Formats: sequence, structure tokens, C-alpha cells
Amino acid sequence: MSEQKRATRRRQQDHGGQPRRIPRQQRGRERFEKILAVAAELIEQHGSDGLKMSEIVEEAGLSFGALYQYFPDKTSIIRTLAERFNEEGRRCVEAELAKVADPAGLKAALANIVDEYYAFFRREPVMRDIWHATHTDKLLQQVDAEDMEFLAQAFLAVLVRLWPNRDRVELLAIARLTMQLLAAAVRYAVSLDAEEGARAIALFKTMQLVDIGRLVR
Repeated sequence: MSEQKRATRRRQQDHGGQPRRIPRQQRGRERFEKILAVAAELIEQHGSDGLKMSEIVEEAGLSFGALYQYFPDKTSIIRTLAERFNEEGRRCVEAELAKVADPAGLKAALANIVDEYYAFFRREPVMRDIWHATHTDKLLQQVDAEDMEFLAQAFLAVLVRLWPNRDRVELLAIARLTMQLLAAAVRYAVSLDAEEGARAIALFKTMQLVDIGRLVR
């Protein structure tokens, strides 16, 4: 049996969407990172739908067995890249929300988050494609759902701090909807050309980022 067939048989026994293992030794980490770097380049060229494990093997100079040692399928690669980009986005949100001391500060923080997310997706075409993939692939939808819930909980913590007497269920609903609307606005804006996208973001901030205090009095 060829190496490719043996590797294929092994990976079919795994659940997709997750890396098989995260290497600890330097050589393994370097190979792991090379796979991700090559995959990102291929996604930028052909899109996530066009990503092929055979091309990663060829471009990275690895065997199929070496590739499947870390990633059982392309979904696991895309998921790993998505989670890394999400970590960067979470750091941005947490940094902005940490500055909030009053309702006016909350409005400013949300505006900054919108601007930073929009700029991030503009300069990272690979992430734009991966973001689309997380909404069309059932396994990857979990990644997006987990990220949105993390952001909503971070926002909720600020709302609870600013309005401690309000119903927590109500505040959670506001937090979740705010983050969903923010993400949808950015997703729409990055689908436009740069000038029109910037106008869409400015309009969204004018329309949507009202004083949250009006909702929780």
C-alpha cells in the first residue's frame, strides 16, 4: 500500500476540523508552521474552496504522511488559521473594552472595534476568505460561534459593570446582538471596494452605535 493510501486510511478514522496534534519539539513546530504558511499562501491564490492537500504537500516539500501527522484534512488547517486570526481579534476587543469607564467610553470603544476589525480584514485577504468559509462549512461554523460568544461575554462584562442593576439576561441579549450586527457590518463592508467600504463602516457607526444606555435604562 502506498504512503498516500495509508495516510488517507488513517485520517479517515479521525474527526475532521481539528489538528491531530500540536507539536512540542522545535522541528515539529517548524513543520507545523510551514504547513500553515503554505496553506495561507494557497488560500490567498485560489481561495479556501480551492485548497488541496496535494498542493500543500508539493509546496511545503513534505510527504502525505508528514502532513496528515498534524492535520487530518483541509478543514483542520482552515480551522487552525481561523482560530489564530480570531485570537488577534479578541485581543483587540479586550484592549478596547478595558478602557471603558462610562457609557460614552463604551460607545467610543465600539467605534474603535469596528474600525480595527474593518482595517484588519482589509489588510488580510486570507482571513476574508477564511471568514467566508466559517459560514459555509458546518464544522467551521462552530469556530465562528465560539468566537462570537467569547466577544459577547467580554462585552457583557462591561455592560454589567456599567449597569449592575439591570437584568443580566437582557444585557446578554444586547451584548450578543451588538456583536452579531458589528460582525455583519464589517463582513458587508469588506465585500465592497475600499472607498465604498469605508463609507459603509462610517454609516454603520452613525446608525447603530447609539448610546447603549438608552437600551438599559
